[in-house]
Amino acid sequence: MDGRLKSTKASRNILLIIMENSGYWASILKIFKSKLMNKNHLTNKAFIYAIVFISFIGGACSQSMPEVELNDEWKNKIYELAPEEATYPFKEKKKVLVFSLHTGFWHWVNPHTEAMFKILGEKSEAFEVSSSTDIAMMEKDKLKEFDLVIFNNTNSKPTYRNLFVDKLSEDESMDSVSVWKKAEELEKNVLNYVKKGGGFFVIHGGNTTFNNSMAFSELIGGSFDYHPKQQPIHVRLVDHKHPLVQAFPADGFVHTDEPYFYKNAYDALDFKPLLYFNNSEIEAQRKGQELTEGVTYVAWIRKEGKGKVLYCAASHNAQSFENPDLLQFYLDGMQYLVGDVKVDETPIGK
Repeated sequence: MDGRLKSTKASRNILLIIMENSGYWASILKIFKSKLMNKNHLTNKAFIYAIVFISFIGGACSQSMPEVELNDEWKNKIYELAPEEATYPFKEKKKVLVFSLHTGFWHWVNPHTEAMFKILGEKSEAFEVSSSTDIAMMEKDKLKEFDLVIFNNTNSKPTYRNLFVDKLSEDESMDSVSVWKKAEELEKNVLNYVKKGGGFFVIHGGNTTFNNSMAFSELIGGSFDYHPKQQPIHVRLVDHKHPLVQAFPADGFVHTDEPYFYKNAYDALDFKPLLYFNNSEIEAQRKGQELTEGVTYVAWIRKEGKGKVLYCAASHNAQSFENPDLLQFYLDGMQYLVGDVKVDETPIGK
């Protein structure tokens, strides 16, 4: 056999092994496998072209995912992928508010996340979901209308890391003292809403809402510290027997997202973790803070007074919602938050 052919075949086989053992390359593999396995394409030039193309795609995907248009076609796709019914029995339809106000970083996925939660509620018939960006919805009388409040990427500006201060500061009739006083009042409304029995679901960047508030950090289980570049993340299950992760296969799933790292209350681990990633698998970590051992949690639950909290870092991208297992996880989590199912909430830090 020609030496060049042997070399190309060996390189081809190594490439296939790498691709087949990485969920990230699954879709790329479908495109190239037939070409690479075809003897007519066993040339150095074809192999090099394949490597260049794959490297280009991989590099692009590791940085960010392309924005997806929010249209009827996308909504219909998510509707078809969503669970046919709620996992747990429920006596009545619960009211949910998806709060999507932001003053800081704008996540293009925000409207998709709203639409996704509305689809879950509609198809399961377990939830009546409405959405708002009006800060007035954080008043006591408004919050008590809902069984569950979802903070959907409610990112604040870096200046104060306080969403309510940012928004209230836009009112020229309020001085700084009045702004901070009102912001503190509204934050306390959220804290008390949960303590008195409300459900609270924080998605992705929603943990930056009051990133310098220890009270809020303790409520949700941690504050945002930083994230490396977007990259394929192998999300694993902490306990595959836990009721809230039954949607996922035992070995978890892979999706492209921002791997979040946390600070403040996170260090106390005052929560029950559900999902995690291995720190050693995360690329481009902040210099001086590289973690080569241990794990970082992606989703967790905790009890606060009479209420319940669920934090989930997924996702920065609407493409993640095309995973029916993740949709099932969200729906099961919503049912947990409104009391349709009781699960182990024992914090691992205590």
